[in-house]
Amino acid sequence: MTIYVDLVAFLNFAMDFLLLLTVNLTLKRNTSMKKMLFGSFVGSITLLFLFLPIPSLLLFLFKIIVSFLICIITFGFHSPKYTIQNMTYFYMTGTILGGFLYYLNLEFSYKQEGIVFFHKGLSINFLFLIIISPIILYIYIRSQKKLKSQYAHYYKLIVTFKNEKKIELNAFLDTGNKLVDPITNKAIILVEKESLKQVKIKSPIFVPYHALNHKGLLKCISPKCVEINGVSSKNYLIGISEEKFHIDGISCILNSKCLEDLPC
Repeated sequence: MTIYVDLVAFLNFAMDFLLLLTVNLTLKRNTSMKKMLFGSFVGSITLLFLFLPIPSLLLFLFKIIVSFLICIITFGFHSPKYTIQNMTYFYMTGTILGGFLYYLNLEFSYKQEGIVFFHKGLSINFLFLIIISPIILYIYIRSQKKLKSQYAHYYKLIVTFKNEKKIELNAFLDTGNKLVDPITNKAIILVEKESLKQVKIKSPIFVPYHALNHKGLLKCISPKCVEINGVSSKNYLIGISEEKFHIDGISCILNSKCLEDLPC
């Protein structure tokens, strides 16, 4: 089998650059383009040593050292934790990219009959890899940023009622929820009615509200206390929502005033 070392080195350079760029954008390292190019160049040069007859264990250690060197060159050394995090994301991103490319190669290059795979004579060439890899990593970066932004507003809520009944809920902090009881001046946390089906509601409080297209009275409960991420407070009412919240895994919407009680 003929191996074109220059082609392998160029492909490795391109992949290392894309991985470093992804780490830079995901972790917001703000490193320069020159450092990323130089780090990728070092990675492509050290690739040549992989063609030497090296035992598997030494080869594995060599790859770890090379990755450490690439991350140090590209992002600098500020602390062991900083460098380990860079290396972790570097490997994690490489695994994700490699998994996608392996799947595409398997999908296009092989035909499956039962549990047997036959080579169809097709193969993903290096030009296709260079084109498709940035698209895969772009989708990965976008999804990472979206997840970090969304799940940063997720909280654990424990509501203790006056009869000592407790419920645990996954809550989402919505700064648009500014409902307040005008009499007690307590902020209202909205909870899906389904989540309160085991709670016996006695002496409910009806709070007037005004939404975009309609207004009415919101049925509320005065709990004994509310605990948000370990911080307890008695300054809230539980508003019963007749509608379900279309947020992944969420059955409760926190009030914007919860920000005042949450730890920084």
